[in-house]
Amino acid sequence: MNPIKEVNGIIFERKAIKTRLFNFGDDLLKAVEDYVLPQKQEGDWLAISEKVVSVCQNNVRHIDTVKAGFLAKTIVKFVKKYPNDIGYSRAEKMQVAVEMAGRIRMVLAIILGSLAKVVGIKGVFWMVAGNRVSEIDGFNPDAMWPYTEYAILPPKNPEQLCNEIEQKLKLPTVIIDGNNINVKIISMSKSVPVDEKLARLSLLDNPMGQDDEMTPFILVHKNV
Repeated sequence: MNPIKEVNGIIFERKAIKTRLFNFGDDLLKAVEDYVLPQKQEGDWLAISEKVVSVCQNNVRHIDTVKAGFLAKTIVKFVKKYPNDIGYSRAEKMQVAVEMAGRIRMVLAIILGSLAKVVGIKGVFWMVAGNRVSEIDGFNPDAMWPYTEYAILPPKNPEQLCNEIEQKLKLPTVIIDGNNINVKIISMSKSVPVDEKLARLSLLDNPMGQDDEMTPFILVHKNV
């Protein structure tokens, strides 16, 4: 990870925080207190991987509980494939999305998304599907065990969690959905010193190690 990121002439320093492997149901606030606070400096804010949030919330699905149906198997044939990210190329992961969004909504998303692509508009499928299905992670054979066997669902009450960390630990916090394709800000606490756009750009190279790097926390400092 490059610790320095320049955005529009602003220099951001990013420090990756090494942790242990988190187990399902672990105490996230205690983890932040133990691993992050000892390295925090004045003016820092924290970026947390949504994956570790959901793991600590035990908000996951084991692959044995998922049986990919005809609709999920059909949709994955048309989803864009990426050479460096599993994305939605696995039918079991799409099945979880179908169950979260509902079959009718997913069919509508296919139709409208396909029509939009014809005229060069991207992202309509995920917008119509809604229900935060684009945030689902997991069933990735390249991930660390046991995460290979789990779908990681979108964090519950992310805004509330960010504000809780800020209030209890005096640390402005954002939760991000980061991968090798894109980075999305899921939620921010009230006192993060940058807006959502700048927060995203400061992390757009996805500096967070979410697998064997075990660095799901990033302390970010905006130089002034």
